[in-house]
Parts: sequence; C-alpha cells; structure tokens
Amino acid sequence: MIYHAPLKDIRFALNELAELPAVCSLPGYEDASVELVDAILEEGAKFAENVLAPINKQGDQGARLDGNIVTSAPGFKDAWQQYVEAGWVGLRAPAKFGGQGLPALVALATEEMWCSANLAFSLAPLLTLGAIEALNHHASDELKAVYLPRMSAGEWTGTMNLTEPQAGSDLAQVRTKAQPQGDGTYRISGQKIFITWGEHDMADNIVHLVLARLPDAPAGVKGISLFVVPKFLINADGSLGERNDVRCVSLEHKLGIHGSPTAVMSFGDNGGAVGYLVGEANKGLSYMFTMMNHARLGVGIEGMAVSERAYQAAVAYAHERVQSRAIGSPDLAGVAIIKHPDVRRMLMTMKAQIEAQRALAFYTAAALDRAARHPVPDERARNQALVNFLIPIVKGWNTEQANEITSLAVQVHGGMGYIEETGVAQYYRDARITAIYEGTTGIQALDLIGRKTASENGATARWLLNEVAATAERLKAAGFASLSANLAAAVVEAERCVAFIVDTFAAQPQLAGAGAVPFLKLMGIVLGGWQLGRAALIAKAQSGEDGADVEFLAAKQITARFYGEHLLRQVAGLAAAIVAGADSVLALDDSQF
Repeated sequence: MIYHAPLKDIRFALNELAELPAVCSLPGYEDASVELVDAILEEGAKFAENVLAPINKQGDQGARLDGNIVTSAPGFKDAWQQYVEAGWVGLRAPAKFGGQGLPALVALATEEMWCSANLAFSLAPLLTLGAIEALNHHASDELKAVYLPRMSAGEWTGTMNLTEPQAGSDLAQVRTKAQPQGDGTYRISGQKIFITWGEHDMADNIVHLVLARLPDAPAGVKGISLFVVPKFLINADGSLGERNDVRCVSLEHKLGIHGSPTAVMSFGDNGGAVGYLVGEANKGLSYMFTMMNHARLGVGIEGMAVSERAYQAAVAYAHERVQSRAIGSPDLAGVAIIKHPDVRRMLMTMKAQIEAQRALAFYTAAALDRAARHPVPDERARNQALVNFLIPIVKGWNTEQANEITSLAVQVHGGMGYIEETGVAQYYRDARITAIYEGTTGIQALDLIGRKTASENGATARWLLNEVAATAERLKAAGFASLSANLAAAVVEAERCVAFIVDTFAAQPQLAGAGAVPFLKLMGIVLGGWQLGRAALIAKAQSGEDGADVEFLAAKQITARFYGEHLLRQVAGLAAAIVAGADSVLALDDSQF
C-alpha cells in the first residue's frame, strides 16, 4: 500500500519532453522556474506519500449520508484542511484572486501525485479548479469577486452539474429550469445526478455550476444557460448567509472511488434555489466546456496516475512473492516471481504505457500553456489546435488502458490480487469510472474523428504524424533500428486511417464512427511511441554526460524498445479494423443482438 511519487520520471517528462524551461519563459509565468517547480514537486511528493496515501484504503469505506448531511470518509476532512493550509488548491488558480497562477503543466504534475495517492480525494480539487476556470473566463466581475478568492483558497469547493436522470451525455435533454426573479437572480428547480463531491463536510461552502433552461430558451443545446448556485447564500459583507434551497437527497452506491461522495442533488424543493447567471443566456454549454476540457485532461491524468499506483504495488509484490523455480533452471528452489518471463512481460506492458501516457499528457499541458500565453498569435492558434486534438486522446487512451493496467496488477498478484486486503483490487475498481465520466471513450472518439479530424481535413493529425515520422528518422540515425522501424510503420498505418476518416466522415459518418474508438486507441499508441522515441534519443544523448544517471537512462531506452516491439505492433491490426471492419460492426439487425 506504500506509494512513492515517481519524481525522477516526472522531472524527465517535464523538463525534457514537455520543455518546462520554455513554458516558464512564457509571458505571465516568469516567476516560475525549474528550481521552483522542483521544490514544489518535492513538497507535493511528501504530501501525497505522507498525508493522502495513508488514508486511501480507509477512504474505501466511503462517505456517509444522514438526512441531507454528508460526512466525508475517515481522515479526508483533516487531509483537506492540510491541503488548503499548504496552498495546493490555488496552484494554477489566477493570481488576481489569490491563486499562484502557475502553468497548467506544473499543476498537472502535482495532480498526478494526488490522483496516485488517493484518487477519490483528488476529485474535490479537480472539480474546484475546473469551476474556477469556467468562472474566471465567463463570469461577471461581480461574481468573480465573490467566489474566486474563496475557491482559490480552498475555503469553498466547486462542482459541475450537468447530468439528469433522463439526460446522461445527451445534454439537449436537460430539463432543470431557471426562472428570472427581476432582481438579477434566478430560481433554479430540477434534479441532477452523478455529482462528484456534490455534498460534503470538508469546506464551508460548495459552489455548484448548474446547467438549466430559461423559460424562453430554444430547444436543444442552444437553449442551455449556466448558473452559480451556492450551498449557502453570500451576504453583502462576504460572510455566509442562509442555506440555499439545494439538497443532497442520496449518494450513489458505486463500484469504486467510494471516498468521493457522488450525489443526487435536488434544486428548488422549497420554492427554488437562488442562482446567478454566468455570462450570457443560452451559452452555458460552451462555458461549461471550458471546465470540461480541463477536467478531461485531468481525468486522463487520473487514469495514468491510478495505473502508476497499481504498477508500484505489482512491482513490490513481484519482488517479494516467491513462487516456482525459474524456467530452465535445474535448481528446484522457488524464485521471486519477477524472475518469470510472463510476469516481466506484464510489468513492462504496464511501465511502458504509463511512461508514454505521462509524457503525452505533459506535452498536452505544455501546449495548453502555450495556447494561453504564447506572444505570437499564430503559435497560440497552433497550440490550441494541438490541445483540441490531443485532449480526447489523453482522456480516452489513458483511461481505457487504466482498465488493462490495473487488471494486470491484479493478475501479477494472482489470487491475492482478488483479495481486498492486498489493496490492489481497489485500484482496479477505482480506475473503472475514469473511462466513463467527463464523456465516455465513445464520446471522446466521436469528438476526435469529427470536430478534431474530419472538420479540419486532418491538418493537426497530419502535422503530428509528420513529427512522429521525423522522430523515427532520428531514431534510425541514432541506432535504434527496431524502434525506428516500428514507429515508421505505425505512422503509415495512422496516415491511412486519417485519410479514411477524412474521406468518409461527411458522406458515411456511420462507417467512420464504427472505427472511432479503435482510431483513438491507435493515435494514443502512436503518439505514446513518439514520446518514448523522443525519450530514448534524449536518454542516449545524456548517458555520456558527467554525473548521468546511467541506470535510469538505460531503462528509458529499453522501455522504448519494448514499447515499439510489443505495443506499436498493435497499430496494424487496429488500422485494418478501422479501414475495413466497419461493415461487420453495422451488419446485424437490432433484433439480432
């Protein structure tokens, strides 16, 4: 159950692959430096290892609902107070409102550690930061002044209220109502489900961002507005006033993340909850997507982070568990299972994917920072296109593979992995939701092939694949023959799939859609291989430097080679399914299922 923050690999991914020094030089980030970030990471590691990780298992007992009052899981309230006092909530919150205003890249590196140490706990700050982001971009100055300082300090937390019983991911079906009162306020009435940290006892107030419809709103998603609905109303002097008409009426009984209360929220049972319009009427969905994009990147981090925690548990067990003699050895004595080839294959499969995912997520975060702060408009636009393209991949690929990686961790443990006392089953259960919330993998994949690939005729996809091909050439020149060949072959297959999607999406969207999730996975594998290829080149170049960590750098090169020989080879099969397998997906009549 011990967690060790992988600082060495986090630093490598930050500094070498995501180019942290260049990000710190962007306008507005000048106060950040590699040295400052290193100190932040050190302190973050201590907090994750010593405060959050020890309460992860007891958090699996879950939060409790008594009437309308939710009591957080054991140890969580105290951990939140320590989290707030240390200033972690405001790491990437705007400096204008009391936050530290650090790059998203830096914040995501710390968020990885929170998610690995205690996934259920980490969701509270994740949603709060998303709410801060949405309000900062779209709310009036008056609303910002009231809410952002307290949220940035962690005194108040934030939520995102989209889903309703009849409207899961189809937000066109939202029925929650907002009735204007003539004094600038609105009465909100309706019910929302699956609200992460929708009610708890850790903070003084909870700021709900709620999608609702005005009386004259057009039908569909064009008629959705966004409202701030606080748990407690705010007095003129900034103090907390009376309880708003919003209640938690039940908590969901879930497969995992039990420490995170997932609430059914009822608004307006006693006359209507007081709400405040964010921005303009009927533009709520676009405003919420500001929050959702950051949240989706954060969920991609979650998938990778819980995989890291499961991997660490599997490695520790493989070193200590003695079982069977070594294959081919005349010695009948048992050996640690890490000596067995198939256990090593599983561990390498886990390790290689986690390192690739970390690198790709950090690369995306750096692009997010450049899109926001680069002084050249064309560079801002190019990086925004990269962010738009990469977020569904990071979210979808990282979380889908989290199901596989945490399952492999159980497998490494054998029968003991199926026993709750060993702890690894919790990671398996906790990981499962990550591929579902903030948009299922299918939704991410349709977004990727439609709005992010076909709509721009594959421009960003092809730009990225050209970068991958160039890296393959550099690998060949540097002596990485196997990795270079596998990466170059994967690029050819990926380019074929991009062309297929661009050519078929408009006229035959069902054909493109049938291969959407395989395409997302394919792009994740290819771009992950690209990042590990870059890592191998850097590791080889650094190996000859004075004071080099030769063992770490050698492992980087070996891991990249394994990725090429075992994971990049999956691309050909996925490409065949994407380009030639759509008809069989669609062939059966509905009644034949």
